[in-house]
Amino acid sequence: MDFAFYWGHTDAVSKTLFFILFALSIISWVVGIIRVAQSCKLAGSIGDSLKQSISSSATDLDGLDFGQKKMVVEQKLLQNVARYRYEMEKGLPILGTTASIAPFIGLFGTVWGIFHALHSISKSGQAGLAQVAGPVGEALIMTGLGLAVAIPAVVFYNIATRMNKRAIHVANDAAHQILAQTAR
Repeated sequence: MDFAFYWGHTDAVSKTLFFILFALSIISWVVGIIRVAQSCKLAGSIGDSLKQSISSSATDLDGLDFGQKKMVVEQKLLQNVARYRYEMEKGLPILGTTASIAPFIGLFGTVWGIFHALHSISKSGQAGLAQVAGPVGEALIMTGLGLAVAIPAVVFYNIATRMNKRAIHVANDAAHQILAQTAR
């Protein structure tokens, strides 16, 4: 099937849905690649970064007794881990939303296309297989486009989420080690 032929026979609604899916695809690829790259970078440096943030505030701990020192370090660690978690989760709602809505946008485009195909067939008065198969097949392209947008978004979402869980686990381990060293 020729895309130019398909594009020439679509109406404004189908073209709008196509552009929405196209925009969602571009956004999800950009966000997905950036999110995975940043998660990799952060996961590799999160433990050292926690140690550095605590060692930089070591002078603030002078003069405190053990209980106060432990509480201050623990609060700083919790703040830093929460900040890392926030940074790592940026963009994930975009991927999740794209993965959720893209198939439905494609399905709506298919329903819209089938409706118009059937409407055109009823106007022409011919209901043979040749008159039905082409327009209905063209309408099904929108479902394929919706899936083509959703699947990479799901993959990026799952990869980034898994990497984030590992990074937070590393951060928690590093925080426990730092806290144990502070207790000495």
